[in-house]
Amino acid sequence: MTPHVTSGASVKAADRAHVFHSWSAQALIDPLAVAKAEGSHFWDYDGKRYLDFASQLVNTNIGHQHPKVVAAIQEQAATLCTLAPGFAVDVRSEAARLIAQRTPGDLDKVFFTNGGAEAVENAVRMARLHTGRQKVMSTYRSYHGATSAAINLTGDPRRWPSDTAAAGVVHFWGPFLYRSPFHATTEAEECARALTHLADTIAFEGPATIAAIILESVPGTAGIMTPPPGYLAGVRELCDRYGIVFILDEVMSGFGRTGKWFAVEHWDVAPDLITFAKGVNSGYVPLGGVAISGAIAETFAKRPYPGGLTYSGHPLACAAAVATMNAMEEEGIVEHSAHLGENVIGPALAELAERHPSVGEVRGLGTFWALELVRDKETREPLVPYNAAGADNAPMAEFAAACKASGLWPFVNMNRTHVVPPCNITEADAKEGLALLDDALTVADRHASA
Repeated sequence: MTPHVTSGASVKAADRAHVFHSWSAQALIDPLAVAKAEGSHFWDYDGKRYLDFASQLVNTNIGHQHPKVVAAIQEQAATLCTLAPGFAVDVRSEAARLIAQRTPGDLDKVFFTNGGAEAVENAVRMARLHTGRQKVMSTYRSYHGATSAAINLTGDPRRWPSDTAAAGVVHFWGPFLYRSPFHATTEAEECARALTHLADTIAFEGPATIAAIILESVPGTAGIMTPPPGYLAGVRELCDRYGIVFILDEVMSGFGRTGKWFAVEHWDVAPDLITFAKGVNSGYVPLGGVAISGAIAETFAKRPYPGGLTYSGHPLACAAAVATMNAMEEEGIVEHSAHLGENVIGPALAELAERHPSVGEVRGLGTFWALELVRDKETREPLVPYNAAGADNAPMAEFAAACKASGLWPFVNMNRTHVVPPCNITEADAKEGLALLDDALTVADRHASA
């Protein structure tokens, strides 16, 4: 590709002068100026190509600039750019229908938001109004968004500066055998002990005070820990026993990411509410939402739901969602994601774990994988401490820099690197990225005991 007529330096200068970036100390960041993106790649202004193994923020599930989705946005813009939520709009209705068609159980109504955090906010509001209770439970290893309720529900350290300890949130430990808080040695033990821990927490909090339990079907940013068999079914049973609303957050794991339309399909469980965003339209236009069960929808049949957004079900976003879901169906993208996980990415990562002393564990499904990087495979000491910053985070920073220098754009969080390319990445590109990852892991190996 030839460099863009606008210089990367001028783009970056304007960014540094005027753009305030999320989750960042503004004076300490150096954002890459991007000129173009297509498929599984993007380019800087000097023409350097990067293989996007992060899918940006795990949202470009069908890659960059998919022609069918771009055309749908252009066509919709020429017809009807925007309309208030109170009107019936063809693409809004069709997007809702296509989502409801793929949700488990009777989640047949869809409330649209602008993104995942707003979806979580509204799901929690629905649960509290439906039950007349206030408490909501979530796991420590989780991320649910950065708005008021969502950030308090979040378990990771991004919660800490905003945590009021008065938001009606109770955190508990979810299952994670590799770093088990329950001293389990098998998946079955981890599942049973995690469910006992949750049941005990419910009992001591008071079941009649708990409106909802919210889980990521497969936790994303927190580490892609697939739940052990029986765990989600066990949570479903506890919710049914105590009249608690079961919310599954599929913002990151939904729409093909795990090789299913929704990750919960792997465990054949139906929640009461599902939150979604990101992959529903590959992030081309901001969109999220809540898929709602019949019982909760009935609560608001003759009682107004006290919530809404000016851009709920925005026509451009919904047109992108319709085109995305149709393209995924027509091109077999969900099945391709499953194939990549089973036959390409999973086996390759397992082989990397055998050869690299810095790789403690590999876990994932579809195009949704994490490598746990460690200093010692026996003790499982993380490559960097929990929530490390500055010099303490140097090994992970060096690893990420090595990836980028080679043209691989990684998703790195704490002591993990995630392998989360577009769900429709070609086998050739996936193998290229895995080879670049293999090379970069030699940098992490320098900090690990052989």
